[in-house]
Amino acid sequence: MKSPITYYKKHADLYAAKAQKHYRQMTGLSTLRLLVFILSAMLIYFTFSMWQLAVMIGILGIAVFLYLLTRYNTVKQKRQFNLALTEINNEEIKILSGDFYDRDQGLQFQEAKHAYSLDIDLFGRGSFFQFINRTTNQEGTTTLANLLKANSVDDIMKRQEAIQELSDKPEWRQFYSATSRLVFIETPATQIISWLNQYQTFLPKFIKWLPVGFSVVTIGLVIASFFNFELTAYLGYWLLIGLAISGKYLKKINSLAVNTDKVKDTFRQYALLLKYIENETFTSELLKEKQQKIQLAEEKASTIFKTFSRSLDALDNRNNLIGAIFGNGYFLTDLKNSYRIEKWIETYGHKVADWFEVVTFFDAYNTLGNFTYNHPDFVFPDIVKHGPTIKAKKLGHPLLHKDKRVTSDLTIDNEQFFIVTGANMAGKSTFLRTVSLHIVMANVGLPVCASSSEYAPIKLITSMRTSDSLTDDSSYFFSELTRLKFIVDTIKTEPYFIVLDEILKGTNSTDKAIGSKKFVEKLVASKATGIIATHDLSLCEIEKELPAVKNYYFDAEIINDELYFDYKLKEGVCQNMNASFLLKKMNIV
Repeated sequence: MKSPITYYKKHADLYAAKAQKHYRQMTGLSTLRLLVFILSAMLIYFTFSMWQLAVMIGILGIAVFLYLLTRYNTVKQKRQFNLALTEINNEEIKILSGDFYDRDQGLQFQEAKHAYSLDIDLFGRGSFFQFINRTTNQEGTTTLANLLKANSVDDIMKRQEAIQELSDKPEWRQFYSATSRLVFIETPATQIISWLNQYQTFLPKFIKWLPVGFSVVTIGLVIASFFNFELTAYLGYWLLIGLAISGKYLKKINSLAVNTDKVKDTFRQYALLLKYIENETFTSELLKEKQQKIQLAEEKASTIFKTFSRSLDALDNRNNLIGAIFGNGYFLTDLKNSYRIEKWIETYGHKVADWFEVVTFFDAYNTLGNFTYNHPDFVFPDIVKHGPTIKAKKLGHPLLHKDKRVTSDLTIDNEQFFIVTGANMAGKSTFLRTVSLHIVMANVGLPVCASSSEYAPIKLITSMRTSDSLTDDSSYFFSELTRLKFIVDTIKTEPYFIVLDEILKGTNSTDKAIGSKKFVEKLVASKATGIIATHDLSLCEIEKELPAVKNYYFDAEIINDELYFDYKLKEGVCQNMNASFLLKKMNIV
């Protein structure tokens, strides 16, 4: 079985060595640039009396300097890329060792009225989301959270196939993520799409050719001045004419530049990410669909984005005062760049939403592929239309380390209801979350923590963590009733797997016993499937009345005056409770 830790350690060292090599290259290029600058300055000084020669030396020196600067920036980008890859691999080692509690908890994605997002440690500290999330931009993070909350039972095998394929491409996934990490995105994709859709052009069509003609005249004057110094006076007049033409559209160009400055980094990053998607060979149906979504007949989406990114960068250069004055005065650069941007928006603006969606999709699905790669011992459930809802061997909680994880076999048929009893801390709540995560993970298309699993897809709904609300003037009991009413109303429309933990805690024991019994009877009468955990042993009497109900329990034993748990699911009713023992053991009573 492949070892992800071995892969991460090997590649962390590999990319760190490459980053160090690039650092040495950067140092050498910096030294060369300094030498070129000093040598050019000295030669210009000694040939200053022959100004034509001095100018040529200056031009050559600048050209070599800019070349070395370009090489330096290229090597710097490679170093940053390899540093990002090193960080990715070191992070995986850290997370797989159990150290992930400093990562994003995803609390913003919890919904009080969602079917299960508050109950099963999906979000929050130590949550499933915090453990698996590797997204690199906000849109990808939101997409991942929505996938976990989707509760969709359609096309599961299609998603399984895509996730498995991405799992088998660790290098591609890491290259994609490292590239995405290198650019800070200031403006969310939704705002960019809205701006593009609402944008109104302001430049007339003749602007396409005006900068070209103006530049030709400028170059002609420069060449003429080189041979006749007196003609340089006309360059000053021509500069004023150019600035006057540019000034006519200055206000609108300034407005355009403000918006493009906020989106240029996004388009630069997305161009690189689209190129990764375009150049990779995918075989799964879902990934090929996404890849085809960014393909145009005449040009690749990455090339289109790259062209736009260059135009945005060109317009951004106007922030250089000297470049702005001489660029606009002699070449009408603002008009030229603004026209290119407007034509791009007019031609491709309507497609941007699709391209952004594909980039976001791969950002989210890379997380799912990474989780699958990290857990080679997990299995993809066999999706069945008939048979038990869940039939799993050695089912365990995916966030528990395998050395500490205690597993149980579980078979629960359609329209069957389990009542689970057990002592405090015996494992009831962990078991409920284990079953819930099996359903959520299976529906997303992920492998589950089991040695084998057959699964008839079903949506999940839970009531495990109810709290009172002082702001809504709601008591705990009323909040719980509201949640149970939500469940009853929801299961009327389609089948759900119901998970309940100690319902009606907000009332007295007699009332709770009667109410719980009636509620379970109603669920069974509704042909519901699910599990309820309870300390109320009287609820187990329902098994004698309703064939669909089965009793299971988690045991606790006192051995040598110490409490012992085996955390194993057993058939029957729990007889050993531990509250009195613990009160005495801890000298509370």
